[in-house]
Amino acid sequence: QVQLVESGGGLVQAGGSLRLSCAASGSRLSINDMGWYRQAPGKQREWVAGIRSSSIIDYVSSVKGRFTISRDNAKNMVYLQMNSLKPEDTAVYYCNLVLYRGEVYWGQGTQVTVSS
Repeated sequence: QVQLVESGGGLVQAGGSLRLSCAASGSRLSINDMGWYRQAPGKQREWVAGIRSSSIIDYVSSVKGRFTISRDNAKNMVYLQMNSLKPEDTAVYYCNLVLYRGEVYWGQGTQVTVSS
């Protein structure tokens, strides 16, 4: 059983910063990809950022230059540093990981609200 626990969400003014964290726990953790998705009210869940075991990183275009994803393999953690936040970044943010054996896991989500 693999569990993901996110933290770091909250309410921030436009232009502010937040740092999301996600801790993975469980047996036989052999993590390939880690990433973050978000879902705004009335919208579909969208991919935000991903980091592979090879350290290849990519972002959705709307957050490039503002968000930074990183991972700590020793701690099985992934982070999302979010700077210059905009009201349109308001969403529930979900941590995602893909194991080498193909299993996919999601966190419970953490709310990020950016006020204008």
